[in-house]
This record gives sequence, C-alpha cells and structure tokens, in this order.
Amino acid sequence: MSFDVIGLGCACLDFLGVVPTKPEMDDQVWMVDSIQQGGGKAATALVTLAKLGVSTAFLGKIGNDPVGQLIKNEFDEYGVYSSHMIMDPSVNSLMSMILVDQSSGKRTILSDRRSTSAFLPLDIPEGLIESTKFLHLDGTSRSAAITAANLARKSGVVVVLDADILVCDDDIEKLVSLTDILIASKSFATQFTGLKDPFGAAKLISSYGTAVTVITQGEAGSVGVYGEHVFLTPSFEVDVVDTTGAGDVYHGAFIYGLLNKWSFEKSAEFASAVAAISCTKLGGRKGIPGVLETKLFLQKRKARYFTGGEN
Repeated sequence: MSFDVIGLGCACLDFLGVVPTKPEMDDQVWMVDSIQQGGGKAATALVTLAKLGVSTAFLGKIGNDPVGQLIKNEFDEYGVYSSHMIMDPSVNSLMSMILVDQSSGKRTILSDRRSTSAFLPLDIPEGLIESTKFLHLDGTSRSAAITAANLARKSGVVVVLDADILVCDDDIEKLVSLTDILIASKSFATQFTGLKDPFGAAKLISSYGTAVTVITQGEAGSVGVYGEHVFLTPSFEVDVVDTTGAGDVYHGAFIYGLLNKWSFEKSAEFASAVAAISCTKLGGRKGIPGVLETKLFLQKRKARYFTGGEN
C-alpha cells in the first residue's frame, strides 16, 4: 500500500483549557471551555492533509496505553493510516496540557517528556518511504528521520521538514542538508543561523540545498526564499479562539499545494488560509477546513492566487 504523504515524528494527546486569566501560584482559575484532542507536529500535519483529501500514513511510536489508544482512534477517525505506528507497552504515551488565553487565543504548552521511546531506523517498514511522494519530518526520532530522509532522497521523494526544534545539534544540521522543503519557526531560524532577520536567515538556510525555505512568523505571516526569489505571505485576520497547532496545519496545507503542483507562493497563501481558519476553533484539529471552505475563504478575502484565476 502506498500513500501520497508519509509523516514520521511525534504524536501525542492534548488537553486544552480556555482561561480568562493566567493562573498565579496557588491560584484557581475556572476554565471557560475545554477539549481533548490528538496533537503532535507531524501527526497534525497529516490530519490536515487527510481532511484535504490526501492519503497519508504515520510512522512513530506511542505507548500501548489508554492515551495511546485515543491517539490511534483519532488517526483512524480522520483517515490517517496508523497500522505502521508502534504501540510500545513499555512506555507511556505523550500528553500535553495547554492553557489557552481567552482574549488572544495564544497558548501556554506544558509538555510531558518523561516517558518517550524513539522510533528507530529498523522500525521503518521496508519499501514504504520509497513508495510515497512526500516525506514529512518534525525533527523527533532523529536517527530514524535521517535514515528516512536518505531513503527518500535516493528515491526522488520530496523531504519536508518542520523545523521548530529547541536544540540545534549536528543531527539537525544533517537533517536540514537532506531537506527539500524547509518550513521553520522564526525562533528556530534565529537559533540555527544566529540571524534575527527572517529574510537573511531563510537565505542562509537555503544554502544547505533546500528547494525553498519558509520562515513562519505567526500574525506577521511568512517569508519564503527559493533561488533568487523572495516572497512574503501575509496572515489572514480571523476571530482567533486558539492558535494551538496552527504551524502544524500550515505544513500540511503547504504540502497539499505542492501535491497539486502549485507555485511556492500559491501554496503559502493556501497554507496561511487553512492555518488561519483552524484558529477559529479550540484545539489543533477541530477547526481544520476542507478544500472548498478554504477556497471560498480565499476568494472572499480576494487573495492574490485564488481570485479570478486558476484554482
């Protein structure tokens, strides 16, 4: 069985609570709303693609526990193939507690890293990476990610990296050099390059051989560089409820554009819209729109690549 996109990385469970104020020490704050949803960078990008009608499969390791079962059930619900995912009884599945500010939709994430087990190179099913069109990585399970990226490169599979890693080491540099499409947070770009200017950082990262480098900046939109071309994609203004997972959603939607052979600029505009719409609901996945809803949103906003032209 082959898939359009294979994702290798982290899957977890998010517990989200909307709060009117940030709690102080020994404080008690009543939540305005709450929800439980699957999370994880590569995982949510795949859910985005699945909701956009793309065939996807997840590679990673979670615990064989109640939390792990919830993670798997949500993959199955959204149509992300999860049979290659390893459910290890010796570890606990990852969970995150997320406080969402009611007024801004911005969030504080408390991640649990106490019991993780890396997905290993030997865990990669034979022939699976070589059969896909895009390989999406989020920087976790580094040795497996590097192995998968090498397999992809040898087979002409496009490698996409979600670069939002706190620790920049030799493995990350190696992974960047194996990446075709790199979409990085501004914080990663600054840490990796030492440059605060996103344009300068994108150009320096592109020198590692990426076909395109995009730096996401939240409300400030994104900056992209490919060859000698530079492009800026503004964000779309929406009534924000929660920004959790917006970057992960952006990655999935950008890959969707590339699958449709759109330009980098058009893919970025589409991804910006999908990410913006996702912020109008609580949780990283509940608000992810489909293709038609996104195109109507873009046409209504008179977006450059979706108004009066080829869609």
